[in-house]
Amino acid sequence: MLLGVLSDTHDRLPAIDGALAIFRARGVQAVLHPGDLVAPFAARRLLAWTGPLHVTYGNNDGERKGLRTVLPMIQDGPLWIDIDGRRVLLHHAEEWCRPEDLARADIVVTGHSHEIVNRVEGGRLRLNPGECCGWVTGRCTVAIVDTRGPSAEIIEVNP
Repeated sequence: MLLGVLSDTHDRLPAIDGALAIFRARGVQAVLHPGDLVAPFAARRLLAWTGPLHVTYGNNDGERKGLRTVLPMIQDGPLWIDIDGRRVLLHHAEEWCRPEDLARADIVVTGHSHEIVNRVEGGRLRLNPGECCGWVTGRCTVAIVDTRGPSAEIIEVNP
């Protein structure tokens, strides 16, 4: 199964739209966003996704009530998702995860640092897709996870 992952979108609407277009074109079946959407108007862009959507709050998501109004599924991490026989741990920052949670996850998806992490350790995928917004690094990136590996591909978004 293919999962689309975008993080740290920080209100950059063209990047969100571009990410979702890539996910549709690549046959992604579910989308994960580990936080820092920031404002409800940006969260509304995710409603264009018609499949399963899993979202956690980040440290810059100050309008929590407004975000929950737009995305009722949003929650504080850790969020556990059982998908295609894999246990996925979704949280904004890896350092916010408890060691025992990291140990029992097959796939760990985080954001926060705006830095790409894409490695397999002991059969466990650790993934941070980088920043979709491009504000810090100058690169707008997302990831597509193949749960069969598990493995991930980092993809540049051109907003």
